[in-house]
Amino acid sequence: MANGMLGRKIGMTSVSVGGASIPVTVIEAGPCDVVQVKSTDGPDKYDALQMGFIPRKKTRVNKPTAGHFKKANLKATRNLREFRDMTGKKAGQKVVVDELFEAGEMITVCGLSKGRGFTGVMKRHNFHGHKATHGTHESFRGPGSIGACAWPSKVVKGKRMAGQHGVNRITVKNLQVVEIISDKNLLLIKGAVPGARNSVVELIKQ
Repeated sequence: MANGMLGRKIGMTSVSVGGASIPVTVIEAGPCDVVQVKSTDGPDKYDALQMGFIPRKKTRVNKPTAGHFKKANLKATRNLREFRDMTGKKAGQKVVVDELFEAGEMITVCGLSKGRGFTGVMKRHNFHGHKATHGTHESFRGPGSIGACAWPSKVVKGKRMAGQHGVNRITVKNLQVVEIISDKNLLLIKGAVPGARNSVVELIKQ
């Protein structure tokens, strides 16, 4: 049976449960097309389902990719993900949210964190910066000394410095499903989910 699917983060809101207001993230979960089925009996030697999500224009797909979707009699999709150890589906079928998840259970969500561009050490690594008085000038938000003296006479690898911040794969476990709106393919998850609005996330059963 399927144990995961793709979704798109819509945004955050709150719902009332038992008189309490609970912050939730709204996910448009599928439906996902099963593009390819891999099994231990086949040449791949493992069980997996390859799923597609969000339709894509024909003009944006090259011929090898178009042929891959044509084998399953499906239209091309923008996203393709493979979920291991999944069975019970055939190529061309769909995976919908209400057959995979149920309210109250815990799930795992994987996504890309928001990209923040090239940032300094205070924003990227939470450095507290330098003093703003007593002779400090022109280096209030800098990293300070980064090198060494006679040994090793170089900047060691892994030094926390300014650089690209964000766009990392983030996995959050033990997120509770508050509600499922099956007619709209919506999944309401308690708390925050990694990624920006309209970003694609992976929803995995625990």
